[in-house]
Amino acid sequence: MEKLKMYGYIRVSTREQNEDRQRIALRDMGVPDNRIFMDKLSGKDFERPQYKRLLRKLDDNSVLYIKSIDRLGRNYADLNEQWRIITKEKRADIVVIDMPILDTRREKNLLGTFISDIVLALLSYVAENERINIRQRQAEGIAAAKARGVKFGRPSVPLPENFDEVYGAWKAKKITLQQAAQICNLAKSTFFDKAKQLE
Repeated sequence: MEKLKMYGYIRVSTREQNEDRQRIALRDMGVPDNRIFMDKLSGKDFERPQYKRLLRKLDDNSVLYIKSIDRLGRNYADLNEQWRIITKEKRADIVVIDMPILDTRREKNLLGTFISDIVLALLSYVAENERINIRQRQAEGIAAAKARGVKFGRPSVPLPENFDEVYGAWKAKKITLQQAAQICNLAKSTFFDKAKQLE
């Protein structure tokens, strides 16, 4: 029988650049570097180029290793669908390193599959719930900060002393917008915005 092909998948969000922990865990399992696929994208969906490349390579003689279930994805419905595609359509095995119960190579019977499916459903639900909670906490934090008077965005540029005079000349079409902005030492867009606020 042909030797099992080992693959690894790494996902890091762009905020959390470092993939070393995942790569080390995959190497420790014996996954060759040339069979490790990595995306630097959010886990909210599966529109990821390297994941799609990996999926095309999987077959019934493959084992896919991932460090933890949330590296595969965070969306409950999508995660369950991808698990189904990998294990049922591609007939490949999945090993979640941080969660030994999620190892489809074990107990290839109805009970083993049933346990894997239940644990996966529970974990993917928890992962998505955490994503929703993070968004809610961020929104609440922003609302609380605004209520305390915290200003978001760039600080407002103060009006130069000669602004009214220059604005009048520009409005009377004696000078161009470019000239008005230069005289006030402002960007053209900033001068225009300030002028609109006056109007």
